[in-house]
Amino acid sequence: MPDAGRPLAADTGPVAIVGGGPAGMALALALHRQGVASAIVDARARGAASADKRILALSHGSRLILEWLGVWREIPHTAIATIDVSHQGGLGRTRLSAREENVPALGYVLAAGALAASLDAALARAGIAFHDKTHVAADAKPGAPLVVWAEGAVDAADAVSRDYGQHAVICTATTRQPHGGMAWERFTPAGPVAVLPFGDDVAVVLTAQAPAAAAIAAGDERAFLDLLQARCGRRLAFTAATARHVFPLGLRYRTQPVGAREVWIGNAAQTLHPVGGQGFNLALRDIFELARCLADAADPGAPATLARYAAARRTDRRAAIGFTDSLVRVFSNDNRFMLHARGAGLLALDLLPPLRSFLARRMMFGARAW
Repeated sequence: MPDAGRPLAADTGPVAIVGGGPAGMALALALHRQGVASAIVDARARGAASADKRILALSHGSRLILEWLGVWREIPHTAIATIDVSHQGGLGRTRLSAREENVPALGYVLAAGALAASLDAALARAGIAFHDKTHVAADAKPGAPLVVWAEGAVDAADAVSRDYGQHAVICTATTRQPHGGMAWERFTPAGPVAVLPFGDDVAVVLTAQAPAAAAIAAGDERAFLDLLQARCGRRLAFTAATARHVFPLGLRYRTQPVGAREVWIGNAAQTLHPVGGQGFNLALRDIFELARCLADAADPGAPATLARYAAARRTDRRAAIGFTDSLVRVFSNDNRFMLHARGAGLLALDLLPPLRSFLARRMMFGARAW
């Protein structure tokens, strides 16, 4: 049984951040950049987040935020120059390119553990307090003017949730040909498959119906490669794969990300399906805006301040949640009418550069990109 930690006894300053994962650490650094003191409180030992084995796809907009925080250069990453979007069983595909959008890359693929280690090192350089092995219960929160819940699942009476009946099977794989900086998003009736450039290899997120996911992960490597090849078509030839890990997928979000002297960010505010790669990118945009709203606030927990933050993030947050949810529901089925409609939509994207550019910029910068 994991150590529950000791009760909170230390002063946290005007902002107490509960959760020492990437979202909590990024917020502490953002507040520091704005001259707002904060402290992190985490039930785990410091450095635990550096052991995270997940692979993240971050947008160009997220890179700009991490550069602003002073941590980007330290993080090993692989650039996404092009995104190929297609669907199984029908015509229609499109490609988004960094060159077309005049940016160095559409996004970047990196290890979550490497991101956490870079953020932690920056916290130490800045002298930001980190109270590890310190348990905080929701009914015994710190006595700071503002408490930000930056970790844990969405837990609210007004939470909206949807079970997609899907799990993600995650691993890295080796391909016969170089990826050339291309990412593939392939929609199939069983769920989407993402293949992302990651060093010389690729990171794979294969969505499967919940009952089949465990068997897919536990099966032998050859069987998995055959399944992956069948789902992706002839775009890549897969020759090897690492051990697979399974994560349940669904949608769950708080309708109100602010409360009485409380804010929820990251997975504590919303948990999204990984299709489209919106989750942590949305969290970073929330973090940037929250730090901006608190920069000149005499009382960081004042209702007017938190209402201003919630209003500033409302459009982008709703759009990211709706965009992700729509992708899953529209593209993860074998309805023949929807198959033709999906093909027509992808064809329209391919033939209309302004529409393609709108989608690319929406994915890079959120709903306020324009």
